[in-house]
Amino acid sequence: MEPTLPLLGVIACITLAMGFNYTNGFHDAANAIATSISTRALTPRVALAMAAVANLFGAFFGGKVAKTIGSGIIETPTGVDGLWLVAAALIGATGWNLITWWFGLPSSSSHALIGGLAGAALAAGVAVQWEVIWTKVIIPMVLSPIFGLTIGYLFMVSILWGFRHANPSKVTRGFRLAQTGSAAAMAFGHGLQDAAKTAGVVVLVLNIAGYHEGDSIPPWVLLLSAIVISAGTYAGGWRIMRTLGRRIIDLTPPQGFAAETTAASILYVAGLAFGAPISTTHTITSAIMGVGAAKRLSAVRWSVAGNIVGAWFLTFPGAGLVAVLAWYVSGIFR
Repeated sequence: MEPTLPLLGVIACITLAMGFNYTNGFHDAANAIATSISTRALTPRVALAMAAVANLFGAFFGGKVAKTIGSGIIETPTGVDGLWLVAAALIGATGWNLITWWFGLPSSSSHALIGGLAGAALAAGVAVQWEVIWTKVIIPMVLSPIFGLTIGYLFMVSILWGFRHANPSKVTRGFRLAQTGSAAAMAFGHGLQDAAKTAGVVVLVLNIAGYHEGDSIPPWVLLLSAIVISAGTYAGGWRIMRTLGRRIIDLTPPQGFAAETTAASILYVAGLAFGAPISTTHTITSAIMGVGAAKRLSAVRWSVAGNIVGAWFLTFPGAGLVAVLAWYVSGIFR
């Protein structure tokens, strides 16, 4: 098909998408490795490097998630205003990422992106596919933390029961080694989910401008998204890492392994089977709460958990409002 919009505008939008992707990487680096660092299973730089590589590979398995974002959230807008809409959405999502990162709150980059797209679309008069948002965003947003909490709790109970007669120091050493694998699995799931979401936005931009047609994901788009999110992951997100690694509960290696394995499993099922763009942040945080509660309810610092849950509910409308503001400001240039 023949391109219908200037290449410069397309490049600008893709650059904004990669800027969001980079913030996603350092904002959500904690999702994959905070537990391994807090239990001293891995050193910070080794953990970050491993997470970056796993993110890179995971992105190539996120085709279904990318299609949901690229063609399922809003109707494909047209013309130059369509590019401005995507730009406003990305500014909203990136702005919300930076705000929550500054305050050390592990909010969802995924829901920030979806909220930004929905907010900008509403402001621009473009149809939002609410049925898709309901079935593939809202319902999973509610279910994934419930599954994380429940499965994490049950998995930790089974570990406590299965190793009740084992030597504690040997168990700790064994699970510290096992966390290398569970952290890598979690990082792979983060790439599968979050790198793929940005790839879907790039495809949306290409469709708007006439450089692409359909919901297929060109390999170069996935590669670019994977490289940038991996670079962001390696940069680290230390403020949020402290929240996940220490402030919710004081994690032990068995708990870290249980939380990471639980969260990774949920990410794989949601992304590979259903193409649902669920939040890696919600999933790992709820899993951490579940494994902590398995030992005793008082082990979880519920006041900190409450602040995090509050940030979850604010993310979708918060990013949407920033995107609306960006859309109206862009009227100066349109």
